[in-house]
Amino acid sequence: MSATPSILVLNVVGLTPALLAQMPRLSRWAATQVNYALTPDLPAVTCTVQASMLTGRKPGSEAELGAGHGAVANGWYFRDLAEVWLWRQSCELITGTREPIQTVFDRWRAAHPESRSAQLFWWWNLPSRADLSLTPRPTYYADGRKGPDVHAHPPQLRERLRRAHGDFPLFQFWGPGAGIASSKWILDTAADVLRTEQPGLTLVYVPHLDYDLQRFGPHGPEAEAAAKELDEALTPILDQAEQANMELIVLSEYGIDPVDRCVEPNRMLRERGWLAIHPADNGSLFDPGNSAAFAVCDHQLAHVYVQDRAQIDEVAAALGEIDGVGEIWTGDAIAQAGLAHERSGEIVLLAQPGAWFGYRYWNDEPEPDFARNVDIHRKPGYDPCELLFNPKLSAPMARAAFKLLKKKLGFRTTMNLIGLDTSVVKGSHGRPPSSAEHGPVWIGPESLARPIDGTIPAHAALAAIAPTD
Repeated sequence: MSATPSILVLNVVGLTPALLAQMPRLSRWAATQVNYALTPDLPAVTCTVQASMLTGRKPGSEAELGAGHGAVANGWYFRDLAEVWLWRQSCELITGTREPIQTVFDRWRAAHPESRSAQLFWWWNLPSRADLSLTPRPTYYADGRKGPDVHAHPPQLRERLRRAHGDFPLFQFWGPGAGIASSKWILDTAADVLRTEQPGLTLVYVPHLDYDLQRFGPHGPEAEAAAKELDEALTPILDQAEQANMELIVLSEYGIDPVDRCVEPNRMLRERGWLAIHPADNGSLFDPGNSAAFAVCDHQLAHVYVQDRAQIDEVAAALGEIDGVGEIWTGDAIAQAGLAHERSGEIVLLAQPGAWFGYRYWNDEPEPDFARNVDIHRKPGYDPCELLFNPKLSAPMARAAFKLLKKKLGFRTTMNLIGLDTSVVKGSHGRPPSSAEHGPVWIGPESLARPIDGTIPAHAALAAIAPTD
């Protein structure tokens, strides 16, 4: 009887061959492994690609509507709620609308019932299918404050890790303060879990490269500095894995490409009278249930939902007039892109190279009060401007500290420190990789590689860990 394997998967988001060259410790290990380009599913964004890796399926299927895992972006229009939701965490959202879908954790449990699995900061983690799980979960107090915290299963894991490593640095995980501190905390706690809990399969998400590459672009000194900084943070867990003779896979979900313009399809849809707004006391609120057409914008892909199918061609033609819109897919073209699913829009847009889609939906109307805040759950689309302070503000750090003090003292205030100038964003993703050199990677032992036509598709990235047959 063969021994149960011990496998660690590090999802170093944003890692590319070009950045790997700036990471000497990781490069030394990579030179002993097989190196493949990873082909992400569309859109090449976190929730979609991670769902593909976890399930071994694409978001949609050409053969049967609803047969894919359904994570058609980082968020979508929930038709039964008439609401747009991004960043939902439940693994039940990737269990399929036609049949249950097993994840790699389910397959691992079936193949190795004596061995536990751990899902550490990977998405689809609240709840998780793994035996051990850890993921960000801020505390939202009744008085409006937001505090750093994590959710863990079992609950005692949270208490032990917080005592050993302190609070998770939430405000360094996303927002203008996002930096290496959050990735170091994740790596430190992952090393702790490996040492004390000894799971047989462990998946760890490491976000650091996502930040400065979106702020400043993927090819400048900031990107090189971020790669070197992360290489140092990765060294302890790489050493630990090698000393424990673990099988190690390092992969990434996407590469980040330079961008120089933002495309805002919702503003055109508003001008044409297709997108509805509720004029609330706190600004112009998006009203999707009463909109004839609107876009859920997610990096370089957008799902456009059209209430009356008879208007699809008219709306698509209008969208085609917008500078920066590349591909426009309807019907069979959506299926060919791997996005045939009930959650997809009636129209799917792919940005031109160098462009990305902004969520903004108001024109001359008052902006909503959350527009200048880091508020990933109320914005009906992704907003990378949240990674930077408004450049027009003087002393933004001091302003932020003062506002936090006011909140702690019980005063109501908004953290309106984010700008609306989309030109500050210099990197994005979502399109197919522009080149192998600047695309995502799969690095690991040959025995765990499942290449197809010389690359490893996202849905095959973890296929050899716990095969279905």
